[in-house]
Amino acid sequence: MATTDVQNQEAIDRYNRAARVIAGWVRDNEFHDKGGNPLALPIEGKKGSFGALVHRYSGDLPVRAMLDELLRVGAVGKTRDGRIRLQARSYVPQQSATDKLQILGADTADLIATIAHNLDAEAVPRYQRKVMYDNVPVEAVQEFQRLSADQAQALIEKLDDWLSQRDRDVNPAVCGTGHKRVGVGIYYFEDEEPTSHQKSDSQDA
Repeated sequence: MATTDVQNQEAIDRYNRAARVIAGWVRDNEFHDKGGNPLALPIEGKKGSFGALVHRYSGDLPVRAMLDELLRVGAVGKTRDGRIRLQARSYVPQQSATDKLQILGADTADLIATIAHNLDAEAVPRYQRKVMYDNVPVEAVQEFQRLSADQAQALIEKLDDWLSQRDRDVNPAVCGTGHKRVGVGIYYFEDEEPTSHQKSDSQDA
């Protein structure tokens, strides 16, 4: 395997482990307050600690390595008394363009694979849908960004909860055959549409 391929796989593995830890923090009641919100966690402890969270959702990865990674991307922070608090409900590298390209490149590959699959007339189609309008005023864009982000995040968390209960890394009690990688991806897009005058000029040309 080429060095670049190894680096890409390491970035993807790091992404998957970190994403599982954050998802577990968001959904697992052991790490919540009475209101159901993620607690600020002590680093060490058999239960209700950041270490316990990492061991449960990231396997044998060292706790310090996971903490350093989440601090690096701004997903967590430290309180004055040394506890670890969650600052983002999803893991997205925020400081390294290389990490972003590696992970988003994997997302692109997944989308292309779904499109290629759906072009096969004999295959059972995979879900592929979008909603789009092309004459939306600028004033409505930010509202739609917030609405779509909130609802997409809620759906992703619901699907994550369902899948995690059936993933043998997270839940070793799961029985079954085979080894499948499955998921759903959601993305937002936006661009400038030409005005009627611009369209007319383009057509005349």
